Amino acid sequence: MENNWVAMILYFGVFIGIFYVFIIMPRKKQEKKHGEFLSELKRGAKVVTIGGVRGEVVRVKDDIVVLKVNEDTEMEFIKKAIAYEADNQ
Repeated sequence: MENNWVAMILYFGVFIGIFYVFIIMPRKKQEKKHGEFLSELKRGAKVVTIGGVRGEVVRVKDDIVVLKVNEDTEMEFIKKAIAYEADNQ
């Protein structure tokens, strides 16, 4: 009976370890990389938001980014809403 508990705890520990290595670690790396991207965001960068809006960065405030989406339209976004840098197309 005692061996069953030890085996169950061992399997559970292995499962937690595998879960951490394949799920949590890559996500933390991705979040760190995205945070660095956002901290280096500068005027003139072409970006895409998480909603799919493409634009050029006009101003960067503390946690706000103003994007120029066409000639006469500027939109404010929370900085975390910027998904990635757009290709220069």
